[in-house]
Amino acid sequence: MNIFYDENMPFAKEFFADLGTLTAFSGRSLVAKEVANANVMLVRSITKVNKALLENNNALSFVGTATIGVDHIDQNYLVERNVNFHSAPGCNAVSVAEYVLSAMVVLAERYLFNLSNLTVGIVGGGNTGTRLSEKLTALNIKHVICDPLQAENPNDNREFSTLEQALACDVISLHVPLTREGQHATYHLLDADRLAILSHNQILINACRGEVVDNKALLKMKQQGHGVKLVLDVWENEPAILTELIEHCEITTAHIAGYSLEGKARGTEILYRALCQQLDILPKKQLADFLPIPAISAIEINQDFDEILLNQLVKMVYDVRRDDAIFRQQINTQGFDHIRKTYPTRREFSSVTVNLNNVLSSDVPHRLGFNK
Repeated sequence: MNIFYDENMPFAKEFFADLGTLTAFSGRSLVAKEVANANVMLVRSITKVNKALLENNNALSFVGTATIGVDHIDQNYLVERNVNFHSAPGCNAVSVAEYVLSAMVVLAERYLFNLSNLTVGIVGGGNTGTRLSEKLTALNIKHVICDPLQAENPNDNREFSTLEQALACDVISLHVPLTREGQHATYHLLDADRLAILSHNQILINACRGEVVDNKALLKMKQQGHGVKLVLDVWENEPAILTELIEHCEITTAHIAGYSLEGKARGTEILYRALCQQLDILPKKQLADFLPIPAISAIEINQDFDEILLNQLVKMVYDVRRDDAIFRQQINTQGFDHIRKTYPTRREFSSVTVNLNNVLSSDVPHRLGFNK
């Protein structure tokens, strides 16, 4: 069995070596002739899997994307070809939520405001929005969730807000898939009209898909002096992004919010288990077999939890300013994809065990995701 996989999928060799012959590829530049004899294709979000890519292939039986989003996959075409398809829902949801929290911590320090005084509007109540909601709840930060599709789900008992209510919050964090059709399409969800209602004091964070925000309208608004603070991890037309927008942002990164080692590797593990199921074999490997010991694996806390301690804890594991600096330094010389390909190892909160002094009763670090 010929298994072709994106070279940026961590632990792909370790998971799939026993299942077939492995061939790595560059996700952005992949062309049809390279995958003509693939039986299995494992991709990430930068590879468009469609008729054009698969026109020379008659052997494909399985396509997997190690990502939450699936807008790069022509699922109808795969159904026509009778090719099984699997994604990795939720694989990097924790990673993205921790990116957002790191950005909020950095901006709170930069502008001397208290996170506890903010309201957060989460647009998108799926896996990622839910993980962010859990972390905000642990910190007692008021927030609302807007998701009209989830609101129609009779099994979801959460209280949902309108988009207008979410856009009125101090912080707006976007976590929707990219869809272009239907009543709740998300393409340019924040168009010029919706951007115009934002105030100068708000923070806008986009860590889902670049096309959810009209980047040209956003640039025009900032060039006219609007004070909204921007945190952009995703951009329209990646990798050929609107670089003029960078100087108007507080934090800029190269679509890496979900790029924790655990987040990326969970996607690999999910696809491994899906392929094992298709092959009717018992999975023999798990992610814990391959994750390295983190540089800092345990700490002890001997004081009451407060925002200063939160700042220290979050930045000890992940300080988003590192990725912002790399992006600004390399985007015009090395390029968008190079930054992603050479992304330094980043761990999640769960990689660190937090031991609490017995005198203390606050379990906020554990509810944030730090290990017990």
